[in-house]
Amino acid sequence: MALYEHLFIARPDLTSQQVEALNEQFKTTIANLGGSVGKVEYWGVKSLAYRIKKNRKAHFTLINVDAPPAALAEAERQWSISEDILRFLTIRVEALEDGPSAMLRKRDDDDRGDRGDRGDRGDRGDRGDRGDRSDRRGPGSRPPRPRREEATEGGHI
Repeated sequence: MALYEHLFIARPDLTSQQVEALNEQFKTTIANLGGSVGKVEYWGVKSLAYRIKKNRKAHFTLINVDAPPAALAEAERQWSISEDILRFLTIRVEALEDGPSAMLRKRDDDDRGDRGDRGDRGDRGDRGDRGDRSDRRGPGSRPPRPRREEATEGGHI
C-alpha cells in the first residue's frame, strides 16, 4: 500500500468536536476500504492567506494514511461533497514522519519565547552611537530650488 499525508481545512464556524467527527468519518472510510490511519494532528484554527468561500480562517488537520489509491479516491470524493470541508490536499510520500510535524514543532518553538540573549537594553539613553543629530535637517527644510532660466533661442531648452 502507498503512504500519504492528507491535509484538510474545515470551516471556522465548526466546533472542535465537529472537526473530530470529520476525522473519524475519514478514518472509517479508509478502514472500510482496506487502509489504515497513522497519526492525526489537529493544528487548530489558523488564518488563511486568502479568502476561501468567504472564510478568512479555517481548522487545519494533518492525517498520515497507509492505504490503497482506491480508498483515498473514495475519501476525497466524500470530502468534495461535504460543505464543511473548504479544501483538501493529499500527497504521496516515501516515508511517514514519526514525530510531530513542522507546524507543531513551530508552535512549540513559539511557546518557549526563546529569542536569545538580548542583554540589558536599559532606557537607551541618548543613543550616543548615532552621533549628533541636531545638524540634520527634517522634511521640508531644504533650500528652495533655483528657478530654471528661460530658454532664449527659439524656445528650445
